[in-house]
Amino acid sequence: MINVQDLSFSYGNGELQRQVLKQVNLSIDAGEIVIMTGPSGSGKTTLLTIIGGLRQAEEGSVSVLNKQLVNSIEHIKVQIRQQIGYIFQQHNLLKSLTAVQNVSMALEMHSDLNERERLKRSAELLSAVGLSSRLHYKPDQLSGGQRQRVSIARALVGNPKIILADEPTASLDKQSGHDAVGILKKLARESGTTILLVTHDYRILDIADRIVELEDGIIKN
Repeated sequence: MINVQDLSFSYGNGELQRQVLKQVNLSIDAGEIVIMTGPSGSGKTTLLTIIGGLRQAEEGSVSVLNKQLVNSIEHIKVQIRQQIGYIFQQHNLLKSLTAVQNVSMALEMHSDLNERERLKRSAELLSAVGLSSRLHYKPDQLSGGQRQRVSIARALVGNPKIILADEPTASLDKQSGHDAVGILKKLARESGTTILLVTHDYRILDIADRIVELEDGIIKN
């Protein structure tokens, strides 16, 4: 599903250039749940955004769903992004929309579904994450843990092949964080979804099939 080989990446130019990733190699199989740890500034988010087609890399190889992303054209990156669900530390929900409307927005690129079908599927996913009684609540009416569950439902609603999560529990207490990733693991297992999750939160490492460490731009194990 994900195969990274000899990936290097730098910010800036000339004397201001800073290398963030150095000859990174990482392979993730279909259905595998991998957690990436490492200190702040080690390049975890940069690697995640390159794999997700959100940032362009020019050195090495990044094959995602059998498509090459290094030096790729925008059309290829769009194709990849359509098959990936993203979960961020800041849930990025639209405050003016209800939970079910926020999730439904992720389905708007699915032209085969009408609005009623999008809302129905979104309500089903919200029920699956334990929010059946909060469908019509706006983000400000939800707790932090509930908002992150909405973002999990939004990431999963389009049946993505891959989930990329960047510090999804950073703003949650221990129980809320563990509950949220537990739900993510359960639903991903049911659908065979591959997960790459970046975290500093050592309380959730037990959900992973495998843990890799990125330090100073290098995969340690």
